[in-house]
Amino acid sequence: MAENTNFKVQHKRRRNQQTDYKQRLELLKSGKPRAVVRTSNKHTKTHLSFYQEKGDENAYFTSTEELEGYGWKHHTGNIPAAYLAGFLMGAKAEEDEAILDIGLQEYKQGSRVFAAVKGMKDAGLEVPAGEKAFPSEERIRGQHIEEMTAEDVPDNFEEVKETIIGDFE
Repeated sequence: MAENTNFKVQHKRRRNQQTDYKQRLELLKSGKPRAVVRTSNKHTKTHLSFYQEKGDENAYFTSTEELEGYGWKHHTGNIPAAYLAGFLMGAKAEEDEAILDIGLQEYKQGSRVFAAVKGMKDAGLEVPAGEKAFPSEERIRGQHIEEMTAEDVPDNFEEVKETIIGDFE
């Protein structure tokens, strides 16, 4: 057994690939709240996270599960649902500006993560992101789903959006 090593054990959350501490530190140095977006197969979840010494405070949480209460009748794991969840979070938020935190997810142009960010921006929350990262307007409205499945997805997209706007004005 070696008596002198230069090996340092990483933090548990880093070893389990849950947290990139270098990335987190850069986000915290900005002093702005973090617009956190997480996706699963069925849902997209968003919230604003504020740094506190005792632990982050998560505010203005929204999930695509909430869209049913606004009249959404379709699957919640797609781009239109992610956009509406981001729009709902942006409408709830009382902040003007936030910085995007996508965690350890890969950057994918046109993904549900950036559909949610586009929703936040359209609701009035300023989140720095390039326009090239956002999905096209046709994908946000669900026209690509309609073409693939012959299911009428965008039939109540505008109704849900107007309901969200009406609740937070």
